[in-house]
Amino acid sequence: MSNSNREALRIKKLPPYLFARIEKKIEEAKAKGVDIISFGIGDPDMPTPLPIIEELCQEAHNPANHQYSPSVGMLSFREAVAAYYNKTFGVKLDPQTEIINLIGSKEGIAHINFCYVDPGDLNLIPDPGYPVYGIGTLLAGGEVYTMALLEENGYLPDLTKIPEEIAQKAKLMYLCYPNNPTGAVADKNFFAEAVEFAKKYEVIVCHDAAYTEIFYDGKQSPSFLEVPGAKDVGIEFGSLSKPFNMTGWRAGWAAGRKDIVDALGRFKSNVDSGQFQAVQYAAIKALTGSKDSIVELREIYKKRRDIVVEGLNRLGWNLEKPQGSFYIWAPVPKGYTSASFAEYVLDKVGVIITPGNGYGKYGEGYFRISLTIPDERLQEGIDRLEENLGKVEF
Repeated sequence: MSNSNREALRIKKLPPYLFARIEKKIEEAKAKGVDIISFGIGDPDMPTPLPIIEELCQEAHNPANHQYSPSVGMLSFREAVAAYYNKTFGVKLDPQTEIINLIGSKEGIAHINFCYVDPGDLNLIPDPGYPVYGIGTLLAGGEVYTMALLEENGYLPDLTKIPEEIAQKAKLMYLCYPNNPTGAVADKNFFAEAVEFAKKYEVIVCHDAAYTEIFYDGKQSPSFLEVPGAKDVGIEFGSLSKPFNMTGWRAGWAAGRKDIVDALGRFKSNVDSGQFQAVQYAAIKALTGSKDSIVELREIYKKRRDIVVEGLNRLGWNLEKPQGSFYIWAPVPKGYTSASFAEYVLDKVGVIITPGNGYGKYGEGYFRISLTIPDERLQEGIDRLEENLGKVEF
């Protein structure tokens, strides 16, 4: 291959797709007529609330929305985000300087690396964690230091275990609570520790708050920005995908320290041309309208959570019910790796689970179940596991 056709090193450094073998087995099973139930994808199965859809349709007919939008987003969208933070968390934000629109929070989570990470710089990445944290780091030429999220520590990183030389070198620290994939939640005390660490070592905290509205038993998950000093050290990435069933709409934001928001805005102005304004109007409707649909959503996920946890516990697991997100994180039985157990369950039961090693080294030995399928299919999947696996050992 000539030099002109050779892939860039940043692409070659990307890790292989760990689910490729399982996807091949899924295709083979479907070809044989097996009824596959997927516990794998974290994509809400319920529709976007009707008022949001109607707002999109109305604004899509307005020719004024058919032109470019500002890369930072419409001011009215940023004002809606500011109002949401003030009402929900008691956090005051300046919509002019402390909030930016994102084409889905994933976009900003990846792109913030290009604002701060030079080749050889180092980021602190939770493990297990959303793969984009590490991949965004690698694409910007940075290096990854993994912060282990261990069960005995409530799946919170132990910031005291980060070596001094690593902390001194770090540029960004990614956090995510409620957590994907573990379902763990963080309280304000932990966020206060993160703020103190970030101030000491001049690290920028990037908090992925995609699941903040998905909590149970009345225990509201805090925003990172609620903690004193948080706006001095970082930003929070918010998303409408999970609370409003809007994954395909790609609507989100970043909020926090002014210069970080500004840097992300300058980057975005050079790589995208803003989000379709009709989508932003729909997002405004979501953020400023009734939260009844979110309350109902939590009850649905709570019911599903209980179905899965109680079903697995009857089989020999000893799981606590997670207090956030719509994921169940569980250890694999004795004698299996994450991948081999996922393959076994697919072959024997026709159920897809996500192997934990897809989320990092410390995810090995675990698997993830997503609650984003209809109740009856979820119950059928659990029934199949009960019928075919019998009691498991650990």
